[in-house]
Amino acid sequence: MGESPASGTDTVAAIGEFGLIRQATAGRPQPSTTLLGPGDDAAVVAAPDGRVVVSTDSLVEGVHFRLDWSTPTHVGRKAVAVNLADIAAMGAVPMSVVVALACPSDTPASVATELLDGVAAEAERAHVGVVGGDLVRADEIVVSVTALGDLGGRAPVTRSGAQPGDVVAVYGRLGWAAAGLAVLGRGFRSPVSVVNAQRCPEPPYAAGPAAASAGATAMIDVSDGLLADLGHIAEASGVGIDVHTDKLTVAERLIDVSTALGADPMHWVLTGGEDHAFAATFPSSAALPEGWSVIGSVGRPDIGVTVDGGPYNRENGWQHWN
Repeated sequence: MGESPASGTDTVAAIGEFGLIRQATAGRPQPSTTLLGPGDDAAVVAAPDGRVVVSTDSLVEGVHFRLDWSTPTHVGRKAVAVNLADIAAMGAVPMSVVVALACPSDTPASVATELLDGVAAEAERAHVGVVGGDLVRADEIVVSVTALGDLGGRAPVTRSGAQPGDVVAVYGRLGWAAAGLAVLGRGFRSPVSVVNAQRCPEPPYAAGPAAASAGATAMIDVSDGLLADLGHIAEASGVGIDVHTDKLTVAERLIDVSTALGADPMHWVLTGGEDHAFAATFPSSAALPEGWSVIGSVGRPDIGVTVDGGPYNRENGWQHWN
């Protein structure tokens, strides 16, 4: 007889750790790289390349998400997405995730199960397995995910390989999550497409390995903001980067929202984080993969990151300790 689904009055303490684990893992698909999935002391996954790319991140209630803004399903999907984006930004193909959920004992079981459903949904979207994890008591909800990826015989694409003369290109949406945060901060819940970009990013996972195969010299996922993250590449590579705003696309929906809020949509595009698009540098002679757009250039090392040839005199991205 199967585990009974959580009722609206159950708490995580009433269901118990193993009951929640059974509900979260029963019948979930696993990719061929999962040799031994949930249910034992540890999982076993295959790494066809012989090397494993590893990333980990945590989402903390009140810092990275609010349950009056997002559903638990959104939170679970976001927790997986932000980690898998890091794997893809190294040029690797995501394989597996393990998930640790900490929460108060009186958390409704439905919150935990819906969050874990979100984890499973994003894992399925990315064709990866949820191969294990942990559930523990804490004073607030914290979701921690560790992601694993396979390089497929390619060298990892780091932040330190950009060269003067390279072009800078991006793949994915920019500014949407920042616009969604601005909308939510004003107490609104629409337009839904913009708000959902903040609640649950949709990284273009396949774009990372495609960029690696096309000869990307450096790459990063845009989590802190385009200028801030290009700054990480510039510093690691010892180069300067100039962003050309005439090459950046500002979506019509963002223009509509910025008009309503009295905001600057280009500021969202340049500095907004949490979209988890990809930014990369390529040799100027490289043929960029489909969907990648050139938005800047790599130059001499003493200029930092500039916009249209000059400094950007506004805050340029997310600061984790502010």
